[in-house]
Amino acid sequence: MPRIAVLRLGHRPSRDKRITTHVCLVARAFGAEGVYISGLRDDSIRSTLERVKETWGGSFWVEFASSPMKILDRWKESGGAVAHLTMYGIPIAQAKNMIPLDRDLLVVVGGEKVPSQYYERADFNVAIGSQPHSEVAALAIFLDRITGGAWEGASFEKARLRILPSERGKNVEQC
Repeated sequence: MPRIAVLRLGHRPSRDKRITTHVCLVARAFGAEGVYISGLRDDSIRSTLERVKETWGGSFWVEFASSPMKILDRWKESGGAVAHLTMYGIPIAQAKNMIPLDRDLLVVVGGEKVPSQYYERADFNVAIGSQPHSEVAALAIFLDRITGGAWEGASFEKARLRILPSERGKNVEQC
């Protein structure tokens, strides 16, 4: 499977700490290898994800980006595709059939108003619905659809804890 990474635009620590952390958690759980974060630097997000990796396993990186457009351009120059999640794009059902699954994929999610250059440079502007909603929800739906639900069977190496499925109660075992 090609690599998937996420570019989170416009992080504002005073306002977006939980949302950006949730973008990272969803990206990790749904199969992305890491997240680039543009905006103000917030090392607490990286610390949180390191603790999650220590407990729940897997490899995942968080990198702060001072120039997000350079990341997008480098991604494209290396042969990867760029999908920008926006409610103004083409519907996910249509986009899913257009996005090449044999190329690395950079998924761009906004925070504050996304500058027009991202719409122009993205290979695909993808709508998860046409109503205002969370970038966290959009990312989860997009990654689920684009990977065909492969995240459900994923195992995370070096986990200290693992959840055992249960209809009732919390069943967690040490690994």
